Amino acid sequence: MILISGCLSGDNPSYDGTLKVNEKLRELVKNNLAIPACPELLGGLKVPRERSEIFGASGEDVIARKCRVISESGKDVTENFLKGAVMTLSIAKKYNIKKAVLKSNSPACGCGRIYDGTFKARLIEGYGVTSALLRMNDIEVVDENTFLNS
Repeated sequence: MILISGCLSGDNPSYDGTLKVNEKLRELVKNNLAIPACPELLGGLKVPRERSEIFGASGEDVIARKCRVISESGKDVTENFLKGAVMTLSIAKKYNIKKAVLKSNSPACGCGRIYDGTFKARLIEGYGVTSALLRMNDIEVVDENTFLNS
């Protein structure tokens, strides 16, 4: 059993309301081989919503309270991202999940690369808040491209 970002399996739309469904990942959910979860929705954010980015660092720093997650208009949504990460970890633990396939570049789910907090589409090395928390709890995290190409 693996965990999959809800937007990738078609169970939840992306922040802007669009679906980014991957049929292979959707099939895993349909065949009860994967569980979809959206940390941003679990954290109380709605669809559609403004883009958010981690300002100044990565998910590990958000968890350590060294930086914040900020929406494009400047709203602090850090607590939503932290709550969603904790709830996603709870789901992973409940189902004894050891691997998660999460949406690339996202401030919640980004795996290895995330946007830099300037809203100028610049990527930096790092992990989103949920990805970081899952990794801290010995859950392997990969993005959809890595998973599908392996």
